[in-house]
Amino acid sequence: MLGTAVLILLGNGVVANHVLRKNNGHNAGTLFITFGWAFGVFAGASIAAPSGANLNPAVTLGLALAGKTPWSDVPFYLIGEFAGAILGAVLCWAAYKLQFDDHPEPAETLGIFSTAPQIRNKPWNLVTEIIGTFVLVAWVLLTPVFASQDGVPTFGNAALGYAGVSFIVLVVGISLGGPTGYAINPARDLGPRIAYAFLLPIKGKRDPDWNYSWVPVVGPLIGGAIAALLYLAVHNLT
Repeated sequence: MLGTAVLILLGNGVVANHVLRKNNGHNAGTLFITFGWAFGVFAGASIAAPSGANLNPAVTLGLALAGKTPWSDVPFYLIGEFAGAILGAVLCWAAYKLQFDDHPEPAETLGIFSTAPQIRNKPWNLVTEIIGTFVLVAWVLLTPVFASQDGVPTFGNAALGYAGVSFIVLVVGISLGGPTGYAINPARDLGPRIAYAFLLPIKGKRDPDWNYSWVPVVGPLIGGAIAALLYLAVHNLT
């Protein structure tokens, strides 16, 4: 819960810094946002390390399907991830409360908290989310673990630890984030969307777009499951 809250606080925060006026980061651009989200993952995962660093239900599902996380733990991870995402969104609003009050176009503020496609076509938007999440979860599952041989460290990519995951989130955002905003995490999208709809007192805010909200939930879960099936296939071959 704490790790996901920090992820959302920093991730939604960098978008708020870009979107809301009277901020030092106003109109800083797409790279500004992708770097903020990427290193928000590093911060959140590092904080959540004692519990396995699960910040993303799609990753949790992939790990469970791959046999790396007990299914009995999955409900607790999901509760923590979604509760943390809601908490992080509320903290983001509190940090930028004055800017939210001063923003002349409050209907724009939904995009600070949740994703939306540039071209709305839900089947293809779903495909985009599946592909982006597949890359993330496949990296998590297929990257070699830290090990040593005869006392000599054998690092592999996993030596980068949570910074490595941040680099993957960064490149997914830069390379695949354009069409849908790369939710690649059901909690990251649905949790703040719920907070926006029911908890955040933003005058003039728009509806939370529930009609689209299932795409950034279902797409990442499918992508995580496909990555787990790939892992099991590769594992069985080796």
